[in-house]
Amino acid sequence: MNTAQATPALSGTTRLYAIIGDPIAQVGSPRLFNAAFRARGIDAVLVAMHVAPSDLGGMIAIFRAMKNFDGLIVTVPHKIQVAGMIDTLGGNAARLGAVNTIRKLPDGRLLGDNFDGIGFVRGLAGRGIELAGKKVLVIGAGGAGCAVVNAIADQRAARIGVYDIDANRRDELLRSVAAHVPGAHIEASDPVAAGFDVVVNCTSVGMKQGDPLPVDISGLAARTVVADIILKPVRTPLLEAAARLGCITHEGPAMLEGQVDAVMDFFFPTSP
Repeated sequence: MNTAQATPALSGTTRLYAIIGDPIAQVGSPRLFNAAFRARGIDAVLVAMHVAPSDLGGMIAIFRAMKNFDGLIVTVPHKIQVAGMIDTLGGNAARLGAVNTIRKLPDGRLLGDNFDGIGFVRGLAGRGIELAGKKVLVIGAGGAGCAVVNAIADQRAARIGVYDIDANRRDELLRSVAAHVPGAHIEASDPVAAGFDVVVNCTSVGMKQGDPLPVDISGLAARTVVADIILKPVRTPLLEAAARLGCITHEGPAMLEGQVDAVMDFFFPTSP
């Protein structure tokens, strides 16, 4: 690879973007979005910033103050907390109460929206996997889980089971989806995969060596789709175990890759 082609030419005119999270080493956004900037001929760079939850407010204040700092991508665990720190929520973010992308408007106000659900559905569709009419189990009702569950409901899944260790958070998600998608068959479930057509891990369980599986997959039928949204490791213990059962596995980076174009259009609504 030609290094001059791979590395953007940075200057005083380069616009700044960042992805913030805790941890941050697992993220793939810098590679994908810097390539997207180059493909669109945009003088911008995106870097990873490790921000602890206790420092999130300070990070947003810095973002507001820096005149050439135009956008943020938000990852775990900040997606819900940051929603209360910005000025305006777009349609998906308002529905979910969670933000994964923020754009600074010309007047300095911050507009946030959420593209995780779009990315998840597009990632599956790119492999010919449809959710309509399927029985789907989602593990995790945090920021990413909310987005994924709502997107699955929009695709008219036959049944959606949701599990979260926080029953109040799970129940709040169930009520929200039922209100936004009339007729959705959504219910609380145990973390047991048997009987579902698609199983999705939307937790961080599997990122650390020695983590247990986030869901019991014993008795899972072969050819069931098992998806994980974890970016690193790409092949999580859940996906490896599911593959040994003959399941179709779907890796975490697909959700990120599936939303790049939508996020770029959000960042640059009038870009060429």
